Parts: sequence; structure tokens; C-alpha cells
Amino acid sequence: MTTAVASKPKRPQFSLGGVLKTRELGIVVALAVLVAYTAISNPRFLSGQSVRDILLNTAIIAVMAAGQAVVVITRNIDLSVGSVLGLSAFTVATMMSANPGLPMVVALLVGLAVGGAAGLLNGVLVRYGRVPALVVTLGTMYIFRGLTYSWAGGQQVNADELPRHFLQFANASFLKIPWLVLIALIVVGGVSLVMRNYRVGRELYAMGSSPQAAELAGIKVSRNLLGAFIVSGALAGLAGVLFAARFGTVDAAAGTGYELNVVAAVVVGGVAVFGGSGTVWGAGLGALLLTVIGSALTVLDINQFWQQAIVGALIILAICADRLVAVRIARSLRKKDSHV
Repeated sequence: MTTAVASKPKRPQFSLGGVLKTRELGIVVALAVLVAYTAISNPRFLSGQSVRDILLNTAIIAVMAAGQAVVVITRNIDLSVGSVLGLSAFTVATMMSANPGLPMVVALLVGLAVGGAAGLLNGVLVRYGRVPALVVTLGTMYIFRGLTYSWAGGQQVNADELPRHFLQFANASFLKIPWLVLIALIVVGGVSLVMRNYRVGRELYAMGSSPQAAELAGIKVSRNLLGAFIVSGALAGLAGVLFAARFGTVDAAAGTGYELNVVAAVVVGGVAVFGGSGTVWGAGLGALLLTVIGSALTVLDINQFWQQAIVGALIILAICADRLVAVRIARSLRKKDSHV
């Protein structure tokens, strides 16, 4: 006589087969090939200073990409992140030049607050104004940039006006890891952990997969959507502080064009523009890949036009891959339904 034994559902486990199917592995392979080819052509590419510069530049984009990934997973987009970075960088630089005794923690908190407020505005307009995120954030991108230009009045904050401890933060290390890189790892790892292991993360994925079904299932769509935009804005604000500390000189044009690099990093990193799939770690790897491409082309003395062309081609390939996967999944579901 056999008895049915109720078993607890097993937690998903990592397997080599599953890992090999992820786009993250493709990014790692592409990075390895690109680094190897560039290093062979010019050994200076792997010098200590070159690697450090790549990691520091990646850190700023990766912090923004982590927030952007959350928004894109919900089937939205935030094009204002570059302007938010500029507004935050100029705000913090102006504050630190006027109050040189303020600790670095205050600068980081102010940057998060400025970005969070901008993200909240985006979220409110998208959710309650019923306006597509593409339109809303395109508008606020120009609004935030205009505010920064109006405030700056053609002036800029120079490195010699900023306190020494603020400028040294970009080059300082903890356990031989630069603070900017460490912050980026904490941000990407923290956001990834929430998206993967907590209920709010699963709800955000559900909203991206089917917004209507998410509402019918009782998911608090409004709260989660506002939270996603606040996270994106806050991390863009944090990136503004890191930008100001790294480059020292800050003007109203700081962060111009960064939104395109951030969106490219997210899409290339495997986050589907149609929402509902992708990982924050993938977005971070996408940021690293794009930064390495830019550095490699410079080292190889290749025209910057090709960098833009390659990034554009990668975006198109990533979108086509996402669409191909979606079509295959739809066909598989139809076949299963026909057999039932």
C-alpha cells in the first residue's frame, strides 16, 4: 500500500545548465574576449590605473542602472536619470563648497533625497496622471535640466572650491576596494536581493508581466510603481554625489546623455524592455561591458562613432533576443494548451 506524502516545495537551485542559458554568461564571455583582444593589442589596457578608471566609471553607471532596471521590469522607463544626476551633483557640490565642514554622509543623504523627490514626481505623474512613462520622464528630463541651468546661471563649481575629504572620497579605498566601486556593489547586490527574495520584488515582476493581472491579483500597483520610480530617482541622485566626488568640477551639463548609457546597460544586461524579466546583476554587467567597450576603443585609437554604433547595435540585438524569447514562450504555452 502506498501513501501520499506531502512534500514541501523545493527552493529553486542553481544549476550549470541554467546558468549557461542566461544572458549574463554571454556578457561575461564578451567581456573576456574584448579584454583579451585589447590587452594583446595594447598591454597598457590592463595597467593598474586603467583598470581602476574602468571600475570607477562603471560604478556611477551601475548605480543608476540598478534603479533603472527596477523601473524597466515594471514595463516602464525613466529617461530623466541623467538630469537627476546633474541636479543632484550641482546641489551637493554647491552645498559642500559653502559648508566645507559637512561630512560625506550628509552629501550622500542629500543626493538620495534630491533624487528621491524627483523620482516621486515621476511616479505620481505616471500613475495618477495616466501618462506613459516615456512621455513623463522625457518631459521631466528637460525640466530638471532647465532647473539646473537656471540655478547655475552659467557658473560651475570647481574642484578647488570643494573640501578635501569630499574629493578624496572618490580615490579612497576600503579593504583595497575603492569606495565608489564598493557602493556600486552594495547597491546592485542589495537591489538584486530585494527583487529576487522579497515579496515586493515578485510583485514588481508580476506587474511587468501583466499589469492588469497584477491588479486583479490584489497587488498594490500604485504603491509599487511609486516605489520603483523613487528608487530609480534616489539612485540617480546618489550617482550624482559620486560623479561630483570623482570629477570635482561640476556644471549644469553634468550627466548629459547618461540616460542613454543607463538604458543601454539595462537592455544589454538582459532586462526585457517589455517588462517582467531580467536581473539587476545583468544590468550591472551591462554597465561594465559598455564602459569596457568605450575604454577599449580609446586604447585602440578607434573613432568614437563606432562606440555609439556598437552600443546601438547591442541594444537592437538585445531587443530582438527578448522578442524571440517571448515568441517562443508564447508558442510553447499554446502547444501545452492544445494538448490539455
